[in-house]
Amino acid sequence: MNIEEFNYELPQELIAQTPLKDRSSSRLMVVDKKTGFIKHDTFKNIVSYLNKGDTLVLNDTKVLPARLIGEKTDTKAVIEVLLLKELENNTWEALTKPAKRIKVGTIVSFGNGILKAECIGIKEEGIRTFKMIYNGIFMEILDKLGTMPLPPYIHEKLTDQSRYQTVYAKNLGSAAAPTAGLHFTKELLKEISEKGVNVCYITLHVGLGTFRPVEVTNIKDHHMHTEYYEMTKEVANILNETKKNGHKIISVGTTSTRTLETVMTKYGTFKECFGNTDIFIYPGYEFKAIDMQITNFHLPKSTLIMLVSAFATRDIILNAYKEAVKEKYRFFSFGDAMLIGEFDD
Repeated sequence: MNIEEFNYELPQELIAQTPLKDRSSSRLMVVDKKTGFIKHDTFKNIVSYLNKGDTLVLNDTKVLPARLIGEKTDTKAVIEVLLLKELENNTWEALTKPAKRIKVGTIVSFGNGILKAECIGIKEEGIRTFKMIYNGIFMEILDKLGTMPLPPYIHEKLTDQSRYQTVYAKNLGSAAAPTAGLHFTKELLKEISEKGVNVCYITLHVGLGTFRPVEVTNIKDHHMHTEYYEMTKEVANILNETKKNGHKIISVGTTSTRTLETVMTKYGTFKECFGNTDIFIYPGYEFKAIDMQITNFHLPKSTLIMLVSAFATRDIILNAYKEAVKEKYRFFSFGDAMLIGEFDD
C-alpha cells in the first residue's frame, strides 16, 4: 500500500491556527461509513447521534507544558527542549533543538537556573536523555517555566494554555493533546449523560510520534511509535455490558480508538489493564472494539488518516476530505470534527 494513496490537497489557509471561542461551536461532518453519505452539522448537536445505552469513550490524558527554552551554561547558546517521557530518578527523554550542540555532560539552564538539565545520553532523531536538577516540586517548576508543545503547523501564539487541554484532562503525561476531545464542554458532556449515554474515560499518553511523518513508500514498512495506556475495571465492565446489550461504543479520537482496539485485540474482551501499544491501524484492519468514532481532520499521508480510512474506506474518507476542503472546514488540532459510523436513513 503506497503512501501516496493517503495524500490530498489542502490549502494552507484551512489549517486552524487558533481555537474557537466556544469549543462546541465547531462544525461536524457526519459520514456514513457504509454509503459514504455526508451530512453537515454543528458539534453541539453530537448528542442527537448517540442513543441511550451507548458508551462514549474519552481519553483523559493531560498535556505536559513540556516545551522549555533555555541556554547552555557554557556558551549561552539558546536551546529548545521538548520533554517526551519520564524515565526514572528525575531523568527524561527530550527532543532537543539544535541537538548537535548537546553532548553528554552539557548542561542547559532554564529560568535563570531554577531548573537545569544535564545531558546523560544521546539517542537518534534529536532525542537526548537529561538528568533534571532543581529544588522543590518538578511539576510546579514545569508549570511555571514550560509552555504547551503545539504542533509545528500552528504558528499563532496560544494566549490561553488551557485551550490545548480537554475539559476533562486529568492524568498528566502527554506531549500532545487528544484533539478530538477539545470540542467537548462540561455542559455538553452533562447533556450526553442525561440522555442515558455512558461517558467513560481511558488514558493514553500521546507521544511525539503523532507528529512524525511516515517516511516509507510502502506503509507496511512504517515503524509505529509506542504509547502508554490504562483501562480501569469499571470502564471495562461498562464496555463489555454495552457490547452484550447490542449498543454502540463511540471512541473520541484516534487515541481512544487505538487503546480500545489494543485491549480487544490482546484479550478478546475489555478488562482492567495497562501497558504500551504500538498498534498500527490501516486499511485491511478488522475493527473489534468500536462502532463509531469522533475525530478531527488529519494531515495528509499520516498514520491517523490511515486509521480513519481503515474504519470507513480510503475512498469514502478522501471524498469526505475533498468535501471538507470545498466547504472550507477548519483542519487539524484546532479544527472541525468528523463523526464516522453507520446511520439509519
